[in-house]
Amino acid sequence: MKRRDFSLALGAAVTANVLFESPALAQAKSPEAGTDYQVLEKVAAVEAPAGKIEVVEFFGYYCPHCNHFEPTFEAWRKRVPKDVVVRRVPVAFDASLVPQQRLFYALEAMGLVDQLHAKVFAAIHEEKQNLSSADIIVNWVAKQGVDKAKFLAQYNSFTVNAKATRATQLHNAYRIEGVPALGVAGRFWTDGGMAKGMERALQVVEFLAARVRGGK
Repeated sequence: MKRRDFSLALGAAVTANVLFESPALAQAKSPEAGTDYQVLEKVAAVEAPAGKIEVVEFFGYYCPHCNHFEPTFEAWRKRVPKDVVVRRVPVAFDASLVPQQRLFYALEAMGLVDQLHAKVFAAIHEEKQNLSSADIIVNWVAKQGVDKAKFLAQYNSFTVNAKATRATQLHNAYRIEGVPALGVAGRFWTDGGMAKGMERALQVVEFLAARVRGGK
């Protein structure tokens, strides 16, 4: 879901043959700055330790394109090289989206992302549930077998609030115009509009990670 419109074309899911510095991308024209990806004028903050390459997925539970992209991204995430650190950053372009942003960080704090992340997408986009407010979110999470009081404590915690604030600062630093989008090492970002589809956007990320790895 974009602040600006762009066409999003998703191909088949990423397979084991799509690796960093993938042969398919190597045989094609190399990605170009300003066309296939953007270079940040000012380096954005990263959380990855020294020697690691951070890849950020900017997403929103409300976004149908993010829902479509999630299985592909999850398969890709599980196969990245050891020097790549992947993290998800929920984006709230306005105050109405903050509850879902806090939902992600509360799940993360409780170690429940692997268990419930995909289920949140399914609840919104397949089951058409309106997870738009704190009360509805807390009740939905409780129905998934999570302790309601513990989740609510995390949802309202200073830590989750701070992470939501930093998430907004980060997407502003990357100058993200919509989701899904992918940031690399605090220096580059791409999306389906620039890369002509999110599967190729992952290949562009692989190209950029290789550049960072090579000291470029």
